[in-house]
This record gives sequence, structure tokens and C-alpha cells, in this order.
Amino acid sequence: MTDRDKRLLMWFVGAMVLALGIRFGLPDSNAPVAAVNGDSTKLAQLRLQRLRQIAATVSAREADARQAAQDLAVREKGIIQAETAAQAQARLLEIARKLGKVEQIDVRGGDFGTPKTFGDYGLVYTTVSFDCHVEQLVNFLAALSRQPELITPSEQRINTANAKEKLMSVRMVLSGVVPKKLVPEKKGLTF
Repeated sequence: MTDRDKRLLMWFVGAMVLALGIRFGLPDSNAPVAAVNGDSTKLAQLRLQRLRQIAATVSAREADARQAAQDLAVREKGIIQAETAAQAQARLLEIARKLGKVEQIDVRGGDFGTPKTFGDYGLVYTTVSFDCHVEQLVNFLAALSRQPELITPSEQRINTANAKEKLMSVRMVLSGVVPKKLVPEKKGLTF
């Protein structure tokens, strides 16, 4: 077989592949028009039915969205409002001292932890320490949970201060939720 015959054979094979692709790849122009229109009509009816179902659920979804916004507004009332993170930490310490006074606990504070981000919010920390009886600690924690502000103890260390008087020495880190804008952004490289 000569080079000329090989080239002719390659052209022939290419033309056959192209012809077969056109013949079987494109839709048949002789197909009945009614069958195509019937399928597209069924598809359009199914699509219309689906759109009606979606439209029927819109009002329920809007009601759910309104309820979620109301729930969020109620929960966000517990965010500690302050101008700076330091003021929020001072407010946290003030609340702890006020609750301690009710339980006749001398709440001492001093250490303020570094504020951190918490999702769409921020957390501020303050460390308090005091000596108390078991029932005073339980009442303090219960009063803390009843506060409208979102405050929780994140760490606790409890040691016996005076076994004879049944006093405990408590060191507790309290955390409170604040707006995210109060948390300073970290600058530099993060990994």
C-alpha cells in the first residue's frame, strides 16, 4: 500500500465517522411533531405543578423566617452591650459581684482573659475567686443561669479552704457573649 492509498483510506474512514455521527447523533427530522409536542406539554405541566407546590410553601417559609427572626431577637437581648471589650469584661465582673452579694459571697476579680470570636459573636472572659459554702456556690450558679445576660462559667477550680468550717475556695472563669465588633481582629499570618 502506497502513501497515497494510506492517506485516501484515512480520509475515507474520517468521512464515514462524520457521516455516522451526523446520521445517528442528530434528531430525526422525519419524527412526528405531535410526539415531541406531547412530551414537551407533559414536561411543562409537571414543571407547572412543581412551581405551584413551591409557591404554596412560600407563605409557610416566610412565617418560619419571621419566627426565627423573633427568636433571634429574644436571644440577642442577652448579649452584653458595651463600647469596648474591657467595658464588657467590667460589666461581667459587676454582675458576678452583684450576684455574690446576694449570696453573701465576697467575689474578688481581677484577671481579664483575651476576648475571642464565637461564630457571629464574641466572648469576653473574667476570672473571679471567692470562698463560700456548698449551698452558696449552688445558689450563685443558679442565679448566674437566671441572668438575662448570656453568661456562663467556662472553667472552675474548687478546693477546700477550711475543712472545719466547710468552706471552699472557688476560682471561676466567667464568659459572656458580646457583639463580634468588640473582639479585636488578629493581624498577621494565620494558619
